[in-house]
Amino acid sequence: MIDKEKLARSIREAIEISKKRRFKQSVELIVVLKGVNPKSPEARFREAIYLPKGLGKKVTVCVVAEGDAAIKAREAGADVVLTRGDLQGLSRKQAKDLARRCDWILVRADLMGLAGRILGPALGPRGKAPIPVPMNADIANMISYYRSVTRFRNKEQPYVSGRIGSEDMSPEDLAENAMVVLNHIENKLKVSLDQVVKKIFVKTTMGYPVEVQT
Repeated sequence: MIDKEKLARSIREAIEISKKRRFKQSVELIVVLKGVNPKSPEARFREAIYLPKGLGKKVTVCVVAEGDAAIKAREAGADVVLTRGDLQGLSRKQAKDLARRCDWILVRADLMGLAGRILGPALGPRGKAPIPVPMNADIANMISYYRSVTRFRNKEQPYVSGRIGSEDMSPEDLAENAMVVLNHIENKLKVSLDQVVKKIFVKTTMGYPVEVQT
């Protein structure tokens, strides 16, 4: 079992030893696995995980919708709202710019096919994919939810990594986010973390990794 207090201490150390930059650095969690084939379907990680304490940095949420859903998305503060006509009018360069700017692209279900054709070539290389939104979904709640969602991947390597927050968050909040990610990994692999985790590291974007003593 991973100790939350040990996680918090390691996170604090990683932040303290990190050289200050001109931008707000993210804090990353790296989980090195053992006895797992990272190329097997059950061990491929492309996970979207909700962090209860948020990411500490602005997350850009874009929405593709029509009618009332588009209006509600604008009212809810979506960073970009595109209608069917807007989507159809995008150039390849504009699609690439959208893929770069948007952390998440929420797409009303009936527009997924169109969004896939137009945005897919730009989103794929960035490891992003449109998120389908059911026709009767509360788009405001979905926008709020995805502002606190992080991605964790392993890219067919024997480790899983991703952001758990930013350097100005408290180590305790970052540790709580990390515990959620670790629980998600355990549930996905259906094996106790003690059996599959070799090492755990935390680091800032440009900083040195600090090993968590388990």
